[in-house]
Amino acid sequence: MTFSFPRSLLAASLGLSLAISAASASAEPHKQMLADAEQYQPEALKLLERLVNIDSGSGYEPGLKQVSEIAIDELKKLGASIERVPNTPEKSNHVLATLKGTGKAKILLMAHMDTVFKEGSAAERPFHIKDGRAYGPGVMDDKGGIVAGIYALKVLKNLDFKDYAQITFLLDASEETGSDVATDLIKKTAKQHDVTLNLEPGRPADGLVVWRKGSATALVEVKGKAAHAGVAPELGRNAAMEAAHQILQLGKLGDEAKKTTINFTVLKAGDRTNVIPDQATAKADVRAAVPEEFDRIEKDLARVSQDKLIAETQVKTSLQRGLPPMPQTAESDRLMAMAQGIYGEIGRKLTEEGSGGAADASLSAGVGTPTLDGFGIVGGNIHTPEEYAEVASVAPRIYLLSRMIMELAKAR
Repeated sequence: MTFSFPRSLLAASLGLSLAISAASASAEPHKQMLADAEQYQPEALKLLERLVNIDSGSGYEPGLKQVSEIAIDELKKLGASIERVPNTPEKSNHVLATLKGTGKAKILLMAHMDTVFKEGSAAERPFHIKDGRAYGPGVMDDKGGIVAGIYALKVLKNLDFKDYAQITFLLDASEETGSDVATDLIKKTAKQHDVTLNLEPGRPADGLVVWRKGSATALVEVKGKAAHAGVAPELGRNAAMEAAHQILQLGKLGDEAKKTTINFTVLKAGDRTNVIPDQATAKADVRAAVPEEFDRIEKDLARVSQDKLIAETQVKTSLQRGLPPMPQTAESDRLMAMAQGIYGEIGRKLTEEGSGGAADASLSAGVGTPTLDGFGIVGGNIHTPEEYAEVASVAPRIYLLSRMIMELAKAR
């Protein structure tokens, strides 16, 4: 089976374009790779347990340092060179691990070390396995992705497979919150590679992600007038009530047909029950599949917010854009076809999926590097205390990722 990478003579410009044929992979699995993936499953679960039992919420430097040092130690054993990139102004570090080979393809793997869970979560809900599922904070998002990446590289090392120019494993310390340093690092690194495989969690239906929504935060700021809530409430201008009115009307600006959502999630107003609040703020999570929808939302926020419930209040709206959308493309479709063929080698069906969640894959795809997402361990209940990873998916996902790297590297 042959896949082609049309390469420009201006490869040094790093604006490489990847074209992969959609030919089906061999129906027969690579026996040694499959055996190694299965043999590694207990060991991989032990590493997953170590990582999950460390609190590494975004910005929690002690835990992020522990997770990064464990990953670095494993990657050094594989022969990787390590670069730590300070995530200023925080004290955490992003990690770039690089393996050099003898081939031509440059392949980028990405995962993230931070979780959405606060300090103390690991002690409250330590790693455990029940009814075929592993539980614990960050078990699928994205510590399972880190483990999948490390063990896929171990499978390739066992074969002494080096038919690639370079494999880079980028570990982001702030994916859940985003950071300027991480954004710049991912964009710069992705431009230097032919293809990106993002190790976000495998979807519950055992799929890969070919498109993602982009993210933004809508902010509504209301200024009113304070007054005694019992003696003379009529002299006040209730900022909380106006904010509630704005939430109800602005919350209708989504567009189901275009996959655009707006959900108010953070509300603040007042600090004393006997005072009419003169200030209120509300924040909303905004998701869109196409960039133009963010422009539309921004304009509609300003327009609709002029319809006020309480006279003489002042309402200001703004939209802060986060990660861009990751659109489905012909290149992602060809990568998906390759992955489906590989999964078929072991008798498994790989579903094609999209996601309302934003991820680093959007940054990679945004600079023109062909990108496919969702190569982590399969699981569900993401970002909740019930988050889980399917134990039975560990070996198949290690096999899928290692074979994917092999086929991309072997392409001529």
